[in-house]
Amino acid sequence: MLSILLASLSLSLASPLVEPLPEAPEVPAPRVRVDGALRFQDIPEVDQQIVDRLQPWQAFRSASFSGLSAAEDGGLYVLTRFGATAQLHHVAQPGGARVQLTFEAEPIASAIPHPTNPDLVVTQRDVGGNEAWQYELLDRKSGARTLLTDGASRNEGFSWSPDGARFAFFSTARNGTDFDLYLGQTAQPNSAQLTVENQGMWRLTDWGPGDRSVLMFHYESITRSALYQVDLKTKERRRLSAEGDVAVSGGTLAPDGRTVYFTSDHEGEFQSLYTFDLVSSELTPLAPDLTWDVEGFTLSPDGRTLAFSVNERGYSKLFLFDTRRKRRTEPTSLPAGRVSNLSFHKQNPRLLGLSVFGATSPSDAWTLDVRRDHATRWTQSETGGLDPSSFVEPELITWTSFDGLELDAMLYRPEGPGPHPVVISIHGGPESQSRPFLASTYQVLVKEVGCAVLVPNVRGSRGYGKTFLTLDNAEKREDSVKDIGTLLDWIAKEPTLDEGRVGVRGGSYGGYMVLASMIHFGDRLAAGLNVVGISDFITFLENTKSYRRDLRRVEYGDERDPEMRAFLQSISPLRRATEITPPLFVVHGANDPRVPIGEAEQIVEAVRSEGRTVWYLRAENEGHGFRRKENRDVATALEMQFFGKMLDAE
Repeated sequence: MLSILLASLSLSLASPLVEPLPEAPEVPAPRVRVDGALRFQDIPEVDQQIVDRLQPWQAFRSASFSGLSAAEDGGLYVLTRFGATAQLHHVAQPGGARVQLTFEAEPIASAIPHPTNPDLVVTQRDVGGNEAWQYELLDRKSGARTLLTDGASRNEGFSWSPDGARFAFFSTARNGTDFDLYLGQTAQPNSAQLTVENQGMWRLTDWGPGDRSVLMFHYESITRSALYQVDLKTKERRRLSAEGDVAVSGGTLAPDGRTVYFTSDHEGEFQSLYTFDLVSSELTPLAPDLTWDVEGFTLSPDGRTLAFSVNERGYSKLFLFDTRRKRRTEPTSLPAGRVSNLSFHKQNPRLLGLSVFGATSPSDAWTLDVRRDHATRWTQSETGGLDPSSFVEPELITWTSFDGLELDAMLYRPEGPGPHPVVISIHGGPESQSRPFLASTYQVLVKEVGCAVLVPNVRGSRGYGKTFLTLDNAEKREDSVKDIGTLLDWIAKEPTLDEGRVGVRGGSYGGYMVLASMIHFGDRLAAGLNVVGISDFITFLENTKSYRRDLRRVEYGDERDPEMRAFLQSISPLRRATEITPPLFVVHGANDPRVPIGEAEQIVEAVRSEGRTVWYLRAENEGHGFRRKENRDVATALEMQFFGKMLDAE
């Protein structure tokens, strides 16, 4: 019988009626070169002419306000870059020199000045982009630096007690996953001890009277979070915010010891300001007429002024609320743009510090006298010798998606009638929001490469209400990809834009959107740049750091559920890599804790095995994005070269 079967099989294989299987394309070994920490695969040499043209654009600098010195006239702190990475600087007076205080090989991520001692400031940094954040105490008088954390775990949310005698932070040291509260004595910097065990992600937002309790914020997802008062002795937790699918932010206790300020969306679509009375449990809205998200707020040390900003379609509006007179004003002395890092001087309740920046101006440090509405600019950041008035200001456009949903995008237009090639730039998150800021990459694409840049906020972006935030969750994931398809339809109808020369770029979740768009609309796209992007939701969820995993499952779906796992597999670009036909450029950091490097390696291999064009840039000393100037410069030059070539734009 076996011989008959073998003979039959032999005849069938020899039959001319049977089509031979197509042979897989023979793909030559990748061309790899290494330069320092950068590994280049199948990437041509960087064009020196592009490098030369980019030099002024890559000399941009910014100054991020990081706090006011405790001394009455002690100046302020900023994070800025003079070498390869951002470091902590002190500025003694408006327009004064930025005096560098830290000289680390790694960038400083944040700084928190001591509330009463002007010689003390705490800095936060990691190693190689691994986001295992550590806190160090810097004594400016002695120059001594003392590590406050364990040097290995992830540590976040540092806070000084009001008198500065104690400090707190949250750490995953216990199990690598949950953020527990640690408290320490400033006089004994190595004294931090685990004080409150938690499950999930928590942050301290303020200290209670006598430091007997703290306000703590529990984050479960972008649409679900809660504010608690926690007794440090008994560990009893009292919930201050509403139950259910409610998101809150902030949590500041007034000097009276009973009034708590925070934002919540429990009564509507947007984050609104409320006060909560700890004695009566009465909840009172402060600005119910404002119909956009309150994005940040801070209370003056005397409790008299609440400064807060509202995010209106990506732009900031700053307001001052007089808590005694219950009156709201809008200061006029600050320039238009976005504001962030609001913080009052601990001894001067009239002085508010903040960062101010815009689409054509870098971030700089400012102060505002809230009683006189008098703004003072402390830093003047450089733009590589280029005239900021020549930079392109984006215009807000709207388009209608497949289901009638109206969406926003910022459009940066080159000069001339066109039609211009287009680069669509998609934000990450996915719950982030594209907002105006001075992006040298966008300006270079417009001014040097001649591309229009479209920066959309597809469904799932923040800033448009909590319902909008959930429109791409779980099984609705590809609805956001369909939004890009309808944006391509809008481009086709715009006479100044060339529908035949469109590229797409994006980072993190935006990288997934790039890959998905290349699958669904490959015949309408000429190229794609995927930076630290997700290529397979299963491998991503299984390999992202454990402290993030449950948070991401809320957004993307739980891969442990068989039905959800099958769905996630069906939409993962890796499973459909054969459908990615336009040229692809992949950029990733080897130490990325959020989207592990394997997400890049597997999509590069899969697309390359099909004989497609894939450039791959890997940095051994970076994580979720490039923070070192020398690496960013190379990546930007290659991006310009890539889009210039693939979109026939140069």
